[in-house]
Amino acid sequence: MTETVAAETGRDFIRDIIQADLDSGRRQGVVTRFPPEPNGYLHIGHAKSICLNFGAAQEFGGRCHLRFDDTNPVKEEQEYIDAIKADVRWLGFDWGEHLYHASDYFEQLYAWAEHLIQAGKAYVDDQSPEEMRLARGTLTEPGKNSPFRDRTIEENLDLFRRMRAGEFPNGARVLRAKIDMAAGNINLRDPVLYRILHANHPRTGTAWCIYPSYDFAHGQSDAIEHVTHSICTLEFADHRPLYDWFIDNLPVPSQPHQYEFARLNITYTVLSKRVLTTLVRDKHVAGWDDPRMPTLAGLRRRGVPPAALREFVRRIGVAKANSLVDMAMFDSAVRDTLNKTAQRRMAVLKPLKVVITNYEGPDEELEAVNHPDDPSAGTRKIAFGRELYIEQDDFMENPPKKFFRLSPGKEVRLRYAYFITCQEVVKDESGNVVELRCTYDPATKGGDAPDGRKVKATLHWLSARDSVAAEMRLYNPLFKNPEPNVADFTNEMNPNSLEVLADARIEPALARSNSTEPVQFERQGYFTRDPDSTADRPVFNRTIGLRDTFAKEVGK
Repeated sequence: MTETVAAETGRDFIRDIIQADLDSGRRQGVVTRFPPEPNGYLHIGHAKSICLNFGAAQEFGGRCHLRFDDTNPVKEEQEYIDAIKADVRWLGFDWGEHLYHASDYFEQLYAWAEHLIQAGKAYVDDQSPEEMRLARGTLTEPGKNSPFRDRTIEENLDLFRRMRAGEFPNGARVLRAKIDMAAGNINLRDPVLYRILHANHPRTGTAWCIYPSYDFAHGQSDAIEHVTHSICTLEFADHRPLYDWFIDNLPVPSQPHQYEFARLNITYTVLSKRVLTTLVRDKHVAGWDDPRMPTLAGLRRRGVPPAALREFVRRIGVAKANSLVDMAMFDSAVRDTLNKTAQRRMAVLKPLKVVITNYEGPDEELEAVNHPDDPSAGTRKIAFGRELYIEQDDFMENPPKKFFRLSPGKEVRLRYAYFITCQEVVKDESGNVVELRCTYDPATKGGDAPDGRKVKATLHWLSARDSVAAEMRLYNPLFKNPEPNVADFTNEMNPNSLEVLADARIEPALARSNSTEPVQFERQGYFTRDPDSTADRPVFNRTIGLRDTFAKEVGK
């Protein structure tokens, strides 16, 4: 089900521009668009663009289109189209009836290409890609005109129509705009409008063997859809003069304008689609939805709620200059969101057996709260008996001075239960601690001592007989450096990005449930059930810990 998202409040320079356009009468309404290329899965950077485009349109009473800029069939797949739709809906937005594709406009774009030829503003070039690259010039040197630049209009029309008819192989010819090979902006140096590509398109099949460039299709698609504010990231700022040139030189039905904002860059994360594709293709990760991936599918599988993503985007704002956002800001938004909604449960990730030697009665049921800040969440029953599990890390045989958890002779509180004192340590042949023998104080039921004595630690626990075995997957950032080197990303990968705990224990009711709602395992972090779970083997992913420990670990 698509979540209903209330319009966000707050201002930024994009919203100020929209407001000014409406106030001055330059625009009578607001139409934006989110235009992904269907050649991969959406990532956290796209979430910023989605929230801005859909959010701004909603706030100003307009509409936002979802348009697939599907102009490169070699890299596009239906899988990506379906995934993008699912991600936008999961994030909380809906395009209604306004779903479009650049391929919807292929005939119109072709007609406009012929219009440029007939106006003497486009020509067919026979140069090879390498020859065109060398003739393009540099930032300090002008380019050189193609030897085919002065072909007649008639010859260009004939060749272009034969390109469409499929007479020529891939790469044999291209159609270029005739602008200025000496322009200071390299994007205006006779850019390519069409290239020959004999490939099956996900929507149009083999109807076309020439495809428009992104630059040619994008602005004209905006114009066809009467987009008012074409919002994109800063890397397209140098393309804006070309965007405007096409709008000015074609009989388009509307006059959209392009505005640029800073893309999202976040520490310990790579958002390059090329790198993400390589990670999946070369099996460095389990797939596009691997919970270590910064894709929306990966974040969803890890248990990040869409509300946390929207809150993160709200917090970082919309700026004109690129910057690097600390991952801690994202983590904070996730924790703050989950803290309000996630019910509390107990899980022991690395079990250590405890035997209560003076416990004589049958197992009893104790009451535990489901959420300490929400009385309406109610309570649940948990079993307590002679044999329990606690965390291995909650015991030390020879503890340092400030270790307040369980050790020989020391007393601690068991959450919702009793005070216990460790009396004996049992080890295996290798000297590993395998069992603790403790005594409990029956007068401390519920965690209070009638004589007023205090303990300095409260431990979580589970009944050995009642709890259920589960697998826990603990995730850390995929890269070990705050600013990974994209050129050498395989050597930047964090070898500790995934830890699998195969022998964890969870509450039985949690094991029986198929819910994917997030939970907080007390003292451990926030977790969600993974799709790999089975009836006999629950699997949980750690969404995020209660505190940030990764930065400290990699900084050692």
